[in-house]
Amino acid sequence: MGTETLRKKIYRLRVPTGLWFIIAILILAKPTLTSIFIGFIVSIFGFAIRTWAAGHIEKGKNLATSGPYQYIRNPLYFGNFILGLSLCIGANSLWVWIIFVAYFSIFYPVLIIEETNKLREIFHEKYKEYEKKVPCIFPNFKGLQGKNSKRFKFELYKKNKEYRAILGGFIIWMILILKYIFFN
Repeated sequence: MGTETLRKKIYRLRVPTGLWFIIAILILAKPTLTSIFIGFIVSIFGFAIRTWAAGHIEKGKNLATSGPYQYIRNPLYFGNFILGLSLCIGANSLWVWIIFVAYFSIFYPVLIIEETNKLREIFHEKYKEYEKKVPCIFPNFKGLQGKNSKRFKFELYKKNKEYRAILGGFIIWMILILKYIFFN
């Protein structure tokens, strides 16, 4: 199996594997009141980053370079990273941390490579210039600062269906709270 074939297979498995990851979190979690509180606070930052990004991206139409895209090429993935950390904190389980690190290490490099290739194909030189100035996964507050002043658009947020991530997160946090209440 070639590298590209393996990447495509991993890319296709990301969502079902992610669902298994969430189920594992809920099964393996040993939440405490403190872990839930701290994890939830951290999750607010992850959701805020994802929300901000979703209000600036027009998938496949325009290269997003405003909002968080001025500082990081993959703010949705960065938001997911923070959300994953928040769930690990909330779950209070070494096994959840191990699963999260494994999942992120296997799937996100592939996601980034696939997305980068797609964006290079669609936006050519414009993306290559953007790529030179803005880091991939961890923000740099120099980036394109002040170069693109497009504002957050709630219509894009709705079109990108980001509310589903918040709803899913709410359900997960409710389950962790219920697990704490009934199994402690």
